[in-house]
Amino acid sequence: MDNKNTVNKEEIRKFSKLADEWWNPNGKFAPLHKFNPIRQEYLIKEISNNFNIDLDTPNSFKNLKILDVGCGGGLLCEPFSRLGADVTGIDASEKNIAVAKIHSNKSNLNINYVCTRPEKISKKYDVLLCMEIVEHVDNLKLFYQSCVNLLNKNGLIFFATINQTVKSYLLAIIGAEYVLRWLPIGTHDWKKFVKPTHMIDSISNLSLNYKKITGVTYNPFYNRWNLSNDIDVNYICYFKKN
Repeated sequence: MDNKNTVNKEEIRKFSKLADEWWNPNGKFAPLHKFNPIRQEYLIKEISNNFNIDLDTPNSFKNLKILDVGCGGGLLCEPFSRLGADVTGIDASEKNIAVAKIHSNKSNLNINYVCTRPEKISKKYDVLLCMEIVEHVDNLKLFYQSCVNLLNKNGLIFFATINQTVKSYLLAIIGAEYVLRWLPIGTHDWKKFVKPTHMIDSISNLSLNYKKITGVTYNPFYNRWNLSNDIDVNYICYFKKN
């Protein structure tokens, strides 16, 4: 493994094959389309609270520079662009970036999409979004450091990922991939799931202040995702730079 590279080529190949599905709510990324509104709402609330932003103001995020790391087809980039933020989305898959560009052009949104990885960037941002990405990268220590390096003073960095528990193996892999067939078999590797304690210790050691952790759970009876205190499977946590 290249110790200066966070890209896992097998993961990129896997998601590149699915790139045309990003904006199909009934396609291979259907679970993400159901999950996206709840994480989007959470992010907007936490960001606006931390930066004292009035969401009733037009283009309320206009003073924020946001970087979405591992942006895929741009499912999070577009809503933040509509809020007025200066949005950049990066992904190591050229096909993902191509799909994201096409969709943003159709939506008349000015989003800067680049096929690259965080260790190759030198610009600074107010907010970094690392959503459902850490379980797909190589050299997690370098990935964390590279992302933290891109934060402005008082900047926020968000991580959403899957806990490494027996419950997550049963639900996120056996359940989601083999039983419900929500995701293609092999989408996730349980060994690459990240325990919250490991993430919090790792990021805190990079001189960031840990702010909050929130679980995200699926309710099969209502077919929807909810924010929760249960972090056994999916969770979001974020940190602030001094």
